Amino acid sequence: MHLLVTGGAGYIGSHTCVAAHAAGHTVTVLDNLCNSSAESLARVERISGRRPRLIVGDIADRAVVRSVLDSEKFDAVIHFAGLKAVGESVAKPWEYYQNNVAGTLVLLDELRRHEVFDFVFSSSATVYGNPDPANLPLRETAPLAAVSPYGATKLWLEEVMRSMAAADPRWHFLLLRYFNPVGAHESGLIGEDPSGIPNNLMPYITQVAVGRLKELTIFGNDYPTPDGTCQRDYIHVCDLAEGHVAALAKVRELPGCTAVNLGTGNAVSVAQLVASFEKAVGRPLPHRYGPRRPGDAAACWADPSKARELFGWTAKRNADDMCRDAWNWQSRNPNGYRGA
Repeated sequence: MHLLVTGGAGYIGSHTCVAAHAAGHTVTVLDNLCNSSAESLARVERISGRRPRLIVGDIADRAVVRSVLDSEKFDAVIHFAGLKAVGESVAKPWEYYQNNVAGTLVLLDELRRHEVFDFVFSSSATVYGNPDPANLPLRETAPLAAVSPYGATKLWLEEVMRSMAAADPRWHFLLLRYFNPVGAHESGLIGEDPSGIPNNLMPYITQVAVGRLKELTIFGNDYPTPDGTCQRDYIHVCDLAEGHVAALAKVRELPGCTAVNLGTGNAVSVAQLVASFEKAVGRPLPHRYGPRRPGDAAACWADPSKARELFGWTAKRNADDMCRDAWNWQSRNPNGYRGA
């Protein structure tokens, strides 16, 4: 297949480019590089022997999207492009609605004009809101709710795609709801490189480990969990990338709009993840406990059985693998791609 991968120079996108190349696909990336680096695609070439074509542009720019779709014939789209920090979305809601929702509507409109109807969407477990513990592990039929503007953008776009599929049977949408991506490619060449202070746990841990940040704050140690810290379903980014490629192989066989969880099905606490990372580094990391962060659920993890049934996909890597690979990436690239 010839794939258009929006946001393909980002963290999950670059790893998916590697997995797509391994599966024999040709990849064109459309990315505005607002929170990513073209260097990641040079690294993709070092890993896979093939470099995706990069078009620097924004999905909200109709002229750019139309030009890309006019220039080549695409078989399918994997759509990652979007702002993705829950906390930032609360502070900048307009930017999130404009980029994630309005931008995706432009993309979908141009795709239907160009008759490209196979679409794999980067959704999120945030669409489940703060889940009721009685619903754990989460199946795709669990109640949906948005507790942040970021979550609302994912939830709204899922509904847009459901409506479009109901109105036009040519569409094949796969909504991949993934949980907490961490880790890096085992080569140490590509990994997570957020701009500014990280919003997610793992890059914060890795930056403390290399001395870019002073210490880690763990928000809350009084949750109703075995060790008092939040439990999450952490999934290795390479497993996640392979899940997108496995989904792509089945997208045309699934009519309409299908939501699928991508997770390990295992609950790992924040304290357990920190301990695994300390084992990978070989020394303790400076950390302290702070008050709970508003809006954080005590526990959230997936039932990934639907992905296994539909795609034959199962996550293979564990928390130790995630921490080992994240540390390999950060220790080799202490300043991320900016140090290249």
